[in-house]
Amino acid sequence: MDRSMTRREFMQMGVAAGTVFASSSLIGFNAFATGNKAALLQPKAATYGTLKIVNPQAPKPNIIIILTDDLGYGDPGCYGGKSIRTPNIDSLAREGAKFTDFYASNAVCSPSRAGLLTGRYPMRSGITSVLPPQKESFEKSLITFLAGLSSQLGMTDREGDVKVLGLPADEIILAKALRLAGYRTGMVGKWHLGDFSQDPKYNPTQHGFDEFFGLPHSNDMVPCALYRNMQEIEPDIGRNQARLTGLYTREAIRFIEQSKGKPFFLYFAHTFPHQPLFASERFKRKSKGGLYGDVVEEIDWSVGEILKCLREIGLEQNTLVIFTSDNGPWFEGSPGGLRGRKGQSYEGGFRVPGLFRWPGHIPAGRVCREPAINLDLFPTCLALAGLGLPMDRIIDGKDISGLLTGREEKTPHDTFFFYHLEELEGIRSGKWKYLRNINHYVYPRPIDNEDLLLGKIGKGLLGRWPLLYDMEYDPGESYNCIDTYPEIGRQLHQMMIKWEQDLKNNPRGWIKH
Repeated sequence: MDRSMTRREFMQMGVAAGTVFASSSLIGFNAFATGNKAALLQPKAATYGTLKIVNPQAPKPNIIIILTDDLGYGDPGCYGGKSIRTPNIDSLAREGAKFTDFYASNAVCSPSRAGLLTGRYPMRSGITSVLPPQKESFEKSLITFLAGLSSQLGMTDREGDVKVLGLPADEIILAKALRLAGYRTGMVGKWHLGDFSQDPKYNPTQHGFDEFFGLPHSNDMVPCALYRNMQEIEPDIGRNQARLTGLYTREAIRFIEQSKGKPFFLYFAHTFPHQPLFASERFKRKSKGGLYGDVVEEIDWSVGEILKCLREIGLEQNTLVIFTSDNGPWFEGSPGGLRGRKGQSYEGGFRVPGLFRWPGHIPAGRVCREPAINLDLFPTCLALAGLGLPMDRIIDGKDISGLLTGREEKTPHDTFFFYHLEELEGIRSGKWKYLRNINHYVYPRPIDNEDLLLGKIGKGLLGRWPLLYDMEYDPGESYNCIDTYPEIGRQLHQMMIKWEQDLKNNPRGWIKH
């Protein structure tokens, strides 16, 4: 800093440092987003943006994705929640399809959102952790100070890694793709894929959205400005956040009403229930789930307002509504009996609600127990819009429209991968989930590849490693089956090694023609 620090300021920094350090240790991620340098390279042979209309007769429904922030798998009533009233969210399950095994592509905000919008594992875009604000401030100086301290504690970026400041321009997100099919595109809410208050190229309007209203990042990051398109309309929302859900909802309804007459895509990314929590006076102290429950009940009200708007203007039958969360719950919220929370590769960090409603196309009350992931939204929406997949890049998501309608009974996926920062910690294949290590800040002993392949199972104070769980009988990950099925563990471990090698050889997933 450019001035001497008083004793009082030093003490305040110490308290704040302890708070930030404790929080980062709890959920297990660094304050800075990192990405492998190789993942930022662009081969000259790549031909970006190769999208084509392949089915002119596609139904082209309106598409609304409602994304909550840190909502737990067990919070909505349709997933077993008892403390929080969610009648409108529950109606999506009653009138559409509910996925029991729906995953986010990461257990923290920015990577999960990158995966959802691109259909690609976040490692491919280099977004492997939470993207912080770029603007210099005391708070950022504190984080920088902590990052320096963390180098002594094994929490630094790995050798060869670099900071990634936002979504690379060459990534094709849903909005950009759907515009090619004639969709009007709008976003309301939290972006968190680059601080456009400091660098306009990260603004959603530069990535395919016709309109944007919302925040550049999480509500606990400062400063947190409110934007309409490229224009800042409020420099810092500060503690005045109780109005956000209502404000977002009005903007979303305005976009829907103005889009009547042509297909539209609305990405409605709520700020809540991410901490800090704020509910408007109408919802305060109304739920049995405390302030967290009040916040979720207000989000449920918002869902109801969107559904009412669709009914009133005659768009209900031609609109696919998708409801999910970016990851599991943080300090509050229910993972629904699943193990772990936000930031962890246990189910509680990755498994989220997955609800899909499209009257007349998705059977009412359908329950799909096949695993799927938010990466699937990209290819599914493109297929419904008549678009083929980009031909110049690997798309990790799969078209799950068959699972939605009941036309297909089995997931199109062979495997799902679970990352913590840039480290691959686990894999799910079929009913088996395997974790070779998890959150190395908590469990410092990684499993050695050679040890495992030689059949040596780790034993010690921290228990038996690696971990192998049967998701069919044990979704709560309570019973490690590695001793009983060591061969399955070895097979899954080999699949992880192959995936890592393929990613190393082609980090961005470009396809040369």
